[in-house]
Amino acid sequence: MIAYKGFSPGMVCREYQFRMGINVTDKANCRENGFHCAEDPLDCLTYYSDMDCAEYYIVEAGGDIDEDDVDSKIACTHLNIIKRLTVEEFFLHGLAYIVDHPKRNWNSKVQKGKGKACNGYVLVRGIDPAASGELNDILAFAKEDHATGNIIQVALTRVDGQKVLPGRWYGVDLKERQVSLI
Repeated sequence: MIAYKGFSPGMVCREYQFRMGINVTDKANCRENGFHCAEDPLDCLTYYSDMDCAEYYIVEAGGDIDEDDVDSKIACTHLNIIKRLTVEEFFLHGLAYIVDHPKRNWNSKVQKGKGKACNGYVLVRGIDPAASGELNDILAFAKEDHATGNIIQVALTRVDGQKVLPGRWYGVDLKERQVSLI
């Protein structure tokens, strides 16, 4: 099963040093032990929310697998670490998950309608999403169809200080716009 995992810098999680390739443990209980990862990449932000203090990877979960009903987190006994994702790649995978599963519960880090970046990012979902951030923040957008709730457009950009300016609001078309803060 393809999944996603967040780490502290250097592929460390809860004081355990992981390595690229297959990592093996003997038990997998989501609430107690095993190697944890998530089907929804955005669930990694629940545990590793600060982009400056985290690394994100595509992994393959195998062996014994246990799930709980908290989010898409799973525990497994075999964790194959495949590839480190850039921040942009991580959010593109998150947007793809939202597109593929528009009716699933939203991750708590996804903001409805409009949002300002925190910890280096903002992901906004809605009929007319708008986002703002500071220099180097990631702005991610998922535009919904008003009738079905399906995602009809996604966009991703970084506040670079040239095309996308700090402290300004942008829509899914990546054009600057006025937003009411009420």
